[in-house]
Amino acid sequence: MTSFLKDGRSRPVALWLFATAFLVFAMVVVGGATRLTGSGLSITQWKPVTGALPPLSEHAWQENFRLYQATPQYRLINRGMSLGDFKFIYWWEWSHRLLGRLLGAVFAVPFVVFLALRRLPARLVWRCVVLFALGGLQGLVGWWMVKSGLEARVTVAPERLATHLGLALILFCALVWTGLEAWSGQARVGGRRQDGWSIAGAALMAAVYVQCLLGALVAGNQAGLVDNDWPLMNGRVFPDDYAGAGAWQTFAHSQAAVQFNHRLMAYAVLVAAGLLAVRAIRARYLSGTLRSLFAGLLLAVLFQASLGIATLMTGVPLWLAILHQAGAVLVLTVSVILAWRARRA
Repeated sequence: MTSFLKDGRSRPVALWLFATAFLVFAMVVVGGATRLTGSGLSITQWKPVTGALPPLSEHAWQENFRLYQATPQYRLINRGMSLGDFKFIYWWEWSHRLLGRLLGAVFAVPFVVFLALRRLPARLVWRCVVLFALGGLQGLVGWWMVKSGLEARVTVAPERLATHLGLALILFCALVWTGLEAWSGQARVGGRRQDGWSIAGAALMAAVYVQCLLGALVAGNQAGLVDNDWPLMNGRVFPDDYAGAGAWQTFAHSQAAVQFNHRLMAYAVLVAAGLLAVRAIRARYLSGTLRSLFAGLLLAVLFQASLGIATLMTGVPLWLAILHQAGAVLVLTVSVILAWRARRA
């Protein structure tokens, strides 16, 4: 164990970080389901500690329902819903927040234990502190997002949804990357560097991340419910209603624009992944692991693109939309592992 810590390697720490990353993945999926079921605005207060308990009496349920009835979403969309229907959407949002609290505990408790036992590699301590801070910030950003839907909107602001998802994915990527560092230890000095492949891996990871953010804008604008043909959009190559009232309204709030941008980025990622996979397979001097990762990323992108097309053309059914969101995180996972491995090559 001592030698492992000296070279920055700790398999127990790596497993802890991977388990935490899995919980972030679960949060993204549950968060997507919460949004798709229209449940995200059902809890109108942010109580980090006492909010861990759900309503425990009929009076408490009625009080929470009364608070929800004061929101624009209830007045304009869900007016007349029953208490039973409210409980359905409440449990989705409560589960999402409970998972966030569980995530915080799963990270914080082992972190303190590893520090106390001196089982955390010194070079990873500051990274874990940053990871903990990112987790806390994510809770604040989540409430900032929810507030945008409690004032003058019936849904959360798309740009705030993209920020919330984007921060979650940064946390996820950092957990996976740090877990890989803990599993493998410090990189060995010397050997033949492949800087070109390292840059290519990092660029692919960044492109996949940006595509996830564009997908969040599609979700936030419910843009998957329009222009449900493919490869055209409402029968046209370029949608007639692309432009909004200004550059920002177009980029962040035009349904046609956000869907078109998401499609274009998908094509770009697919082409880049394909070209790099072909080059990597032909580059016999690369390790078999790295060549397999490039090929695996291409297959993951192809599968995710197929899911996206199917989700769009079938009118965004709940199960397929959740699968598409989960697929995006899986593609991002492969891209992170590829970028990390290319940097070590």
